[in-house]
Amino acid sequence: MTVERDRIDFLVGDHAQKLSERLQAHRAQLFPPDAKRELRKFTSGEAADLLGVKDAYLRKLHLDGRGPSPEVRTGGRRYYSPHDLQALRDMLEVGAKAPGTYLPGRRGDDHLQVITVINFKGGSGKTTTAAHLAQKMALDGYKVLAIDLDPQASLSALHGFQPEFDLLDGGTLYDAIRYDDPLPLRDVIQKTYFTNLDIVPGNLDLMEFEHDTPRALLQRDGNLFFTRVGDALSEVEQDYDVVVIDCPPQLGYLTMSALSAATAVLVTVHPQMLDVMSMCQFLLMVSNLLGVVSDAGGDMSYDWLRYVVTRYEPGDGPQNQMVGFMRNIFGEHVLNHTVLKSTAISDAGITKQTLYEVEKGQFTRATYERALESLNAVNGEIEGLIQAAWGRTDGA
Repeated sequence: MTVERDRIDFLVGDHAQKLSERLQAHRAQLFPPDAKRELRKFTSGEAADLLGVKDAYLRKLHLDGRGPSPEVRTGGRRYYSPHDLQALRDMLEVGAKAPGTYLPGRRGDDHLQVITVINFKGGSGKTTTAAHLAQKMALDGYKVLAIDLDPQASLSALHGFQPEFDLLDGGTLYDAIRYDDPLPLRDVIQKTYFTNLDIVPGNLDLMEFEHDTPRALLQRDGNLFFTRVGDALSEVEQDYDVVVIDCPPQLGYLTMSALSAATAVLVTVHPQMLDVMSMCQFLLMVSNLLGVVSDAGGDMSYDWLRYVVTRYEPGDGPQNQMVGFMRNIFGEHVLNHTVLKSTAISDAGITKQTLYEVEKGQFTRATYERALESLNAVNGEIEGLIQAAWGRTDGA
């Protein structure tokens, strides 16, 4: 008796098609085709926290007719749009005692900060960390470019792109770093619904760079693969304060080019033994391969490298042991704050949103606030590293 066997390429292709159609229907339900995705408005309390002022001061500005007029809802509650927040920053900066109080981005000779977020193992919260970092820095008044270098394109999905529908004619970083007839980077940058945040989305086209590079290396035509991302970024260097790159979960040519372009590296770590063991192998490979890139002329100097503990459960004894283990080995290179594992973050992801986007009323207040506090603490610590790299301390 002959057993009929399925061709796996047909089966997987059929599954991919069905899944893609279902995801498209899910997106259409959440965000109808004719609807423009917008970021929610922030309460006056949230706006005051983001600006670093008292709520009473915002109320006084409103009553005095200074700055943008907030939307006033039931009970006299005031709500500010992201555009309002930026207008307030611009206005308050004019009268600030110290420069950069409300507009904390680059000044003078400050160099562009390029932060690559990496990990070899999936499930470490890499994309979630990159998305929340990029969005929080935009809310804090920095001009931010997010780049999705992961062919799986999760960062793009979080910002409203479904690659197999929205990027049929290209539009990823591959178009700007390919060896034949590359496009200007500006041609693939897209605006997001976040004020101050632009994105270069990703899709499977990025894999082409992994396939093209060995051929380019064989031809020895002077095209150094590890300079491609940095060269593309140099075209828009003056437009941004910070670039956040979400790298693929493997150490290929894309990741190495991103690391060569970086001024800082953020390694996400899930504090479990298997993940830490995997990271050990990853770090060994990074060291060896980047040593080769350095010998070939690549710039391997960084402002900072930090490990950020993600999906952390404070009540988990083995996790606490692993965190202590890492702090003992890596010292100050481990961020003081951790990203907590939270149903608020995962539930927000179901609707392709981050914690900065969702209405907090959708969650138990304590759950939302605990998760938000942990994200803000991590992002605040990273912001401090950026400011220090610019030679500033305490915002000076």
